[in-house]
Amino acid sequence: MTDTTMTPPAVRGRERTRALLLEAASEVFAEVGLDAASVEAICERAGFTRGAFYSNFESKEELMLALTTQIAEQKMALVTQRARELQEAGVQLAPSELVERMLDVAIDRRAGILLTSEIRTRALRDPRLAETYLAWQAGIVERIGVVVAELGRVYGLKPRIPEPEFARVIMQTWEDTAATAHMEGLDFAAMCALVNERTGRLAAALIDPA
Repeated sequence: MTDTTMTPPAVRGRERTRALLLEAASEVFAEVGLDAASVEAICERAGFTRGAFYSNFESKEELMLALTTQIAEQKMALVTQRARELQEAGVQLAPSELVERMLDVAIDRRAGILLTSEIRTRALRDPRLAETYLAWQAGIVERIGVVVAELGRVYGLKPRIPEPEFARVIMQTWEDTAATAHMEGLDFAAMCALVNERTGRLAAALIDPA
């Protein structure tokens, strides 16, 4: 945890401005899309001037890259915390239940799903964003793979494919199912149930008892 008493006020102010701009951008991107979102709209939502924006980000694209990283870190923190809680509880779970309990804490609501889909679509056209998107996706898959391996040792389970690949397949199914559920108009509870069902079924098919 950062000791804010040791951080100069100017630095804390800059960090707060940056955080508010990222929060505003997340909302505006989810509402109107990345292309339609203007720097002016983001600044207005955050309560800052264009000068404040450009003192933190060189461009809207750089802000998008920062937001992409933030989203990944938030999801990873939630999954890692849940994995730690499951280990400490020592409850025996089937593979499908284990995966469901790990991932359900990080299922996105509508705004998050829209934002992730928009970033992925933009990455298809923007090589720089694509490079960053793939890099943080690989990073989060690697980290979840480590969590999967540790849980496998605790629960006596072994994936039929390497842990990082197992994590990648589960993550892709999780994200795609959430996006499809949103397009189908399911409410959040129904979406969670569908995501859990599909990822759990996949996990059961890909894991053998050790």
